[in-house]
Amino acid sequence: MAEKPILEMKDIHKTFDRSKALDGVSFNLNAREIHGLLGGNGAGKTTLMNTLFGLYKKDSGEITLHGNPVQISSPRDALDLHIGMVHQHFLQISAFNVLENIVLGTEVEKKYSMDLSAENTLIQALQKRFNIDVDLNAMMDDLPMGSRQKVEILKALYRGVQILILDEPTTNLTPQEVDDLFHTLRVMVEEGLSIVFITHKLREVLSVCDRISVLRNGRNVITLNKNEASEEMFVRGMVGDEMDIQNSVIFTHAKSQIGTTKINPEISLKVENVGVTTKEGIQQLKEVSFEIHQGEILGIAGVAGNGQRELAEAILGIIQLSSGKILLENEDLESAETDKRIQRGIAYIPEDRLHDGFLPKASVAQNLILGYHKNDPYSSRGFINWKTVTQVSEKLINTFNIKTSGPSDTGGNLSGGNIQRVLIARAFSRPAILLIAHNPTRGLDIPSMDFIYSKILEEKNKGMATLLISEDLDELLLLSDRIAVIYKGELVGFLDREKFERYEIGRMMSGYRVEA
Repeated sequence: MAEKPILEMKDIHKTFDRSKALDGVSFNLNAREIHGLLGGNGAGKTTLMNTLFGLYKKDSGEITLHGNPVQISSPRDALDLHIGMVHQHFLQISAFNVLENIVLGTEVEKKYSMDLSAENTLIQALQKRFNIDVDLNAMMDDLPMGSRQKVEILKALYRGVQILILDEPTTNLTPQEVDDLFHTLRVMVEEGLSIVFITHKLREVLSVCDRISVLRNGRNVITLNKNEASEEMFVRGMVGDEMDIQNSVIFTHAKSQIGTTKINPEISLKVENVGVTTKEGIQQLKEVSFEIHQGEILGIAGVAGNGQRELAEAILGIIQLSSGKILLENEDLESAETDKRIQRGIAYIPEDRLHDGFLPKASVAQNLILGYHKNDPYSSRGFINWKTVTQVSEKLINTFNIKTSGPSDTGGNLSGGNIQRVLIARAFSRPAILLIAHNPTRGLDIPSMDFIYSKILEEKNKGMATLLISEDLDELLLLSDRIAVIYKGELVGFLDREKFERYEIGRMMSGYRVEA
């Protein structure tokens, strides 16, 4: 007889304005299992679990817990039912220590003296029970991402949760920290908890989950035990018929490139001893040096916030150098403003698509030519040739499959994924010597990612150099000819493709230095 689920969500509907986020989704969770919730961005995974946690109110549908209908209108309701959630972006107070962050918002035994010794004892017992090692006296600011996530898990356990939802829990973790997390989850399940693991990464769910459910466009697609289906079945469930899996870059490029990396001797970009220091004296980049050759993709790996953004903006001239120099095809860019560097041959896909390089009140066409609007063929003698702009924009919209009513559509009407396509279309709209791509596929579904990868490789084969800055290690391992790792503003080492090793890169992301 099949095990009866402890939690069931039946026929859940949720609409935001005119957008149907959940269209009759059902989901169940068994006791002592890790249930993976898989799907691309916008599939409805997080919306479904935010509904369970009480952050969103469902439009219709039913939730039962241990066979009894429940109403969840707020996170407090969820916690009272022993349901907790660890979000992708942690809500922590950096000026507090670990212990203070864990108990924040709960009743403490000695609230007037704020003596937390009783709470400390309880949390230490939880740490021992679930094998979660983190210093309770450490300040949050001093902790790496993996330890910060442990704090969030301890918060939930301290509040007595029996069902724990983890939303994209491996974001910004090193491979070693991912393994540590998976071990912790297994211990939690052995101790009687049940876990919902939200992700878009197939390799992770196949590694740690007992069952896997796939959502696409706010609907159920498939639910299987992980040993009942192939990787291709789950991928097909995520993307439908939108993609030729057998001929995709994602599934074929890594294998085809083994042992074939050849570096062109011609140098496109040279960065020499570059330093960046803020007005407050904080050093953001420290003696950064590297070269990128024609047709080479140099990947930059690292946990977010270690100087990646500053590196991109230093090369573009958005921020000033405190030391060093940058040369594009042996030309010193010191005196060149950002627009001149773009005209000289640098294309840029910024990290933050909503705030950098996109104007929501401007038209799609205006955004597609932004940065190039003063140059041929868009402008002559100070006047913009709108006929040409419209023609080029229509071509880019079709080529990059931007979902819009046309070039005159307001940019702010586009979805996040389509805004990303606009930025990418603009970067590839003109020949470039160097592409700086910062998290270029964040927020895109698998077919869109595959399309972008194919475009990057197409331009690589034409000789374009690429600086690929990404927090997605799988993306870097797939595309890069070499990978450099950045830690606290310094490059701690380089690896050639033949020496790529996930755990070695993970060590470097934690500050381990590899000598050339």
